[in-house]
Amino acid sequence: MKNLIAANWKMNPNTQKEAKDLFEEVKNGVNNFKNCEVVVCPPNIYLSVLNGLPLGAQNMFYEDKGAYTGEISAEMLRSSNVEYVIIGHSERRKYFGETDEVINKKIKVALAVGLKVIFCIGETAEERSAGQKEQVLEKQIKLGLAGISNFTCLRRQEFQISNLNLAYEPVWAIGTGNNCGVEETRESINFIKKFVPENTRVLYGGSVKSENSGVYIKEAGANGLLVGGASLNAEEFIKIVKSAE
Repeated sequence: MKNLIAANWKMNPNTQKEAKDLFEEVKNGVNNFKNCEVVVCPPNIYLSVLNGLPLGAQNMFYEDKGAYTGEISAEMLRSSNVEYVIIGHSERRKYFGETDEVINKKIKVALAVGLKVIFCIGETAEERSAGQKEQVLEKQIKLGLAGISNFTCLRRQEFQISNLNLAYEPVWAIGTGNNCGVEETRESINFIKKFVPENTRVLYGGSVKSENSGVYIKEAGANGLLVGGASLNAEEFIKIVKSAE
């Protein structure tokens, strides 16, 4: 099982040229790495102009089609040669009010059409301080994956639970520079693995940079990384990928 290193560009960069330049630099820098799977998740508007590395979307809607202004369906992503989709990111939960039930619907539809899912979970600083981390993680996993193990795929029979990946992203660590310690991350990853199929990859995300990226895989037991801000610097992101080789 290869480590999965995913770049979440979020709402960046501002222009198509910048996106193309960044993507090409990353592509050229990671092509020789054989032990990692690298996926880039740009804003949807750039998906059609980037090629040469696996692509992921940052979000999708759970309906197939209809009057849902501004939304993108799973089938639309598949038809655009997108392989991955991030679902349940804390920013979607916080700013757009996504619930565990909505996230569950999205995961089911994404898996049904053959997309590989990066399902994000994580506790806030307040929940951590109150000693509720494990309770929060268990709830997010159980509600987010409700019905998945015996999910009957009505769209495509080749539905694969192996297309499910989890990303542990403590909310208090995202974009703060206050990354989670190795021992705490290891404990959280081991806890998460109690609730998912044996070979499910569990990634770490939250203020990942090249100085700390390697230890999350080699010491904390992560099966990859979900990289935010550092993925917007090609040189830095390439170093992160190299640290996971």
